[in-house]
Formats: sequence, structure tokens, C-alpha cells
Amino acid sequence: MEQARTREESARRIGPYRLITRLDPPTAAVSCRRFVACTRDGGRTVLLNTPLPGTDPARFATEADAARRLLGPWIAPVTDLAAPGEAPWYATPYVPALPLPVALAVHGGPLPEVSVRAVGVALAEALAAAHAQGLTHAGVSPAAVLLTADGPRLSCFGAVRAAGPDGEARTGLPGLEPGALAPEQASGGRPRPPGDVFALGAVLAYAATGHTVPERDELPPALRPVISSCLARDPADRPTAADLMAALAPPTPHRTVLNSAGALLTPGWLPGRVVAALARQSSELLAAELPTDTDTATAPLHGPDLT
Repeated sequence: MEQARTREESARRIGPYRLITRLDPPTAAVSCRRFVACTRDGGRTVLLNTPLPGTDPARFATEADAARRLLGPWIAPVTDLAAPGEAPWYATPYVPALPLPVALAVHGGPLPEVSVRAVGVALAEALAAAHAQGLTHAGVSPAAVLLTADGPRLSCFGAVRAAGPDGEARTGLPGLEPGALAPEQASGGRPRPPGDVFALGAVLAYAATGHTVPERDELPPALRPVISSCLARDPADRPTAADLMAALAPPTPHRTVLNSAGALLTPGWLPGRVVAALARQSSELLAAELPTDTDTATAPLHGPDLT
């Protein structure tokens, strides 16, 4: 009896955190498992990430550690890691957030152009910062994008890879959204910045149409050229992340790299239903009690009433 109680208690805890609920629906195409969790005294809430079953825990831990070097306003910062010898996990600060696929479900379809542009500019800025540090994300997908009230966040850092010649080749990631993997990487090539740009193009196609591999005519006319350029099969034909940021940002006489995303993240950048869902998530979390059994952490915070 005591052993069973101990197992139940440990199933509700990861490191110093106690699980409250899942962030993603069970069928989400995401490269890691994500939970909302809090410190045992309830004083701090985080988004806690663990590897998917069947993935290499050592590689997940190494890549999560590398992600601590990624800094920027549109990157969910890695603030806490599992101790050596512990089952791998990492934590980022929690703010009310919806994975991009959930946001589309809440909205009832593809996002408006202003939202797609805002997501694109912010994430291109995040990738440009990563590429400047010699890193590729290698796991950009719709589910890796979290929408918050003040802008998107790039998450799922169990996929970060070195961009140099010693970076390990990958033919895919568990849970990665179909269509989000660049052709050269799908055929065994090593992760490179152009692969991240391809994946971001797939994310923007998804945000604008509801799927990652749309027909060209399905894309909104104003976004069609730039998204299509990201999805070019030849990496040399794709824009850099910095070029993509400039192409998506609104034309203003004083635009800079520092304010290009902020120019789009004005009131109304997110549809009303998505804003309401974020507010509801926040209130639900504030009202939630700490889990008292192992089933509590299986229901997503954005449950059926939010989709």
C-alpha cells in the first residue's frame, strides 16, 4: 500500500514541480510533452517539458541545455533543467498560452492576415537570433508555437541542434507535424538554418490555411509570395530569417530589427475568441486546486469548452 502511494505521488511530480495539467490535447503533433506545473509550495508556475516516449532522453537533455543560450523576446526561455542523472525535463516561465493548433480550433478556422504576419515576424526574429548564435531549432512546427496575449513564443527546445558540420543529422522528430520538415532534412541532411525557414513557412501556411501543405492558391494573395519562398525545395532559394522578418513586417519609415515585431503586436492582433480563451485559461488555473490523484494531470487546461 505504501509503495503504491509513493508511486502515485511521484507520478504527480517531476523534479521540484507538481503537475497540474497538460498543455496539449492527447493527439497533438508536438516534439515534447508539456505540462503546466508549480513548485511544491504553489509559489511558482512553469511550463514543464519532457521527452516523448521512445525518444533519446540523453539527446533531449543535451539539446534542452543548449537552448539555455537562446535568448530573445519571442523565445520561451529555459530557466530550469533536470539535475544530472535525473530523468530529463526543462521548465520555462508560464504565461497563459495556446498552442497554435488549439488557437485555430478556438477561432474556428485559419487566423486573419494580421495575426499570421505578427506570428511570422516575431518567430523570424527569434530564429534570426538563434542562427546568429550558430544554432538551429530543427523542430519548428505549429504545436511548437505558443500564442500569448503579448506575442507568440517559440518552444519545444528538445530539438535545438548545432548548425555546424558536426551537427547530427535527423530524418525527423517524433510528433513533428507533417509538412514541417525541410526536404533536405527529410532525406537525411543535417539541420541548417534554411530548414528552420522552411519549417516557419509551413507554420505560416498552417496559420493562414489550417494545414502545413496547402495548394499555392489557398494562401492569401498578400502572403503567397513570401510563404512560397520559404517553402522552396532548394534551400538556396529560401530567404534568411532576417529577410523573412523584413518581408512580413509592415512598411514604416523608421522600422528596425528591434521594433519590427512590436509594430504588429498592437491591440487586436489576436482574434477575440483566442483572447477570451487565454483569459479563461488564466482564470481556470487560478481557480484550480493542486492535484490530489494521478488523473488530474491528464486533462488539458484548454479543455473541450475552449475548443
